[in-house]
Amino acid sequence: MMYLSEYEYQALMLSLKVAGFAILWLIPIGIGLAWLLAKKQFIGKSIIESIVHLPLVLPPVVIGYLLLVMMGRQGVIGAWLNDVFGIVFSFSWKGASLACVVVALPLMVRSIRLSLETVDCKLEEAAATLGASPIRVFFTITLPLMIPGIITGTMLSFARSLGEFGATISFVSNIPGETQTIPLAMYTFIETPGAEMEAARLCVISIVIALSSLMLSEWLNRKSSQRLGGNA
Repeated sequence: MMYLSEYEYQALMLSLKVAGFAILWLIPIGIGLAWLLAKKQFIGKSIIESIVHLPLVLPPVVIGYLLLVMMGRQGVIGAWLNDVFGIVFSFSWKGASLACVVVALPLMVRSIRLSLETVDCKLEEAAATLGASPIRVFFTITLPLMIPGIITGTMLSFARSLGEFGATISFVSNIPGETQTIPLAMYTFIETPGAEMEAARLCVISIVIALSSLMLSEWLNRKSSQRLGGNA
């Protein structure tokens, strides 16, 4: 890539890969949790809400440490995954993606939940009265009306994943070509005398990607609102 060294290009591609895989997990998890918290009343709901939003107030380093303790090769869950399935999260790009899932989950859930809470329950009730099953009501009524929240949550989570630093470096370290995303590469350049220009280039790239994500989110939301308004 023009103006980027192989080292910088590698960090950029890895960041996009990590954030992309995080989004693939976040969308179904976010939809499920948002629907559960918005539509259902059950014992322990406040506890689940608190756990989902906990990454917003915890220091990222703490999140990374907890992931290492739980999902590391010798962790409570990580050891079992390694023994049974051969899956290892610590010190790999998969772990970096997992860290992004955890820190971005509150943004995804909150965005979808706010959109879900604006859905008119009478539309769902009318579809059920006409004989539609709960699954059919969800996929034909609820889910299409949730699209603006899904779009917003996806773009915010993607941008947050690209900027994740503390949890990533604590959980999977800073390994070039394996876990070194753009923020970690910038940290390395900042710590290296004479590498200010490389750090500045990655900074500009991060800003451009984040702004592009937000602008794309706004454009998609406008298009979605116009389509839904036209179908109303």
